[in-house]
Amino acid sequence: MSEPRIHTHRSTWGAFLIGVAVMAAVDEIVFHQILGWHHFYDGATLEIGLLTDGLLHAFELFALVAGFFLLAHEWRGGTFNRGFAWAGFLTGAGLFQLWDGIIDHKVLRLHQVRYDVDLLPYDIAWNASGALILLAGVIVGIRAQRRTSAHSTSR
Repeated sequence: MSEPRIHTHRSTWGAFLIGVAVMAAVDEIVFHQILGWHHFYDGATLEIGLLTDGLLHAFELFALVAGFFLLAHEWRGGTFNRGFAWAGFLTGAGLFQLWDGIIDHKVLRLHQVRYDVDLLPYDIAWNASGALILLAGVIVGIRAQRRTSAHSTSR
């Protein structure tokens, strides 16, 4: 039987969805609701901004539930891989942060991190934190793949 690969393992993809959902929740709760710095779409009325926040929240909940179902399936089937799951979680969280910072903030201009301030420090902090989380996910994934490969060859 061939060894599982991190990019095809359901533990990776289930946790990836959870990572995306958790980072979306952190963004929504902290920056949209508690600090009130922005909404998902700030180019229209407050009502539209709140509607888009609600749509983001619905997406986040869907991703969270789908991810947990994938992980539960792996757990019940005895194929859950903790290393692949952590790699997927960190990769999903980091990619969401970078997507939001680069695509949503700069390319599509749906919103900025904050308004009426010098954006450069906020953009650097936002994107650097996403890149660090993503890098951590890649490192954890490489280590998990090596452990899995070493374990399967020692049998």
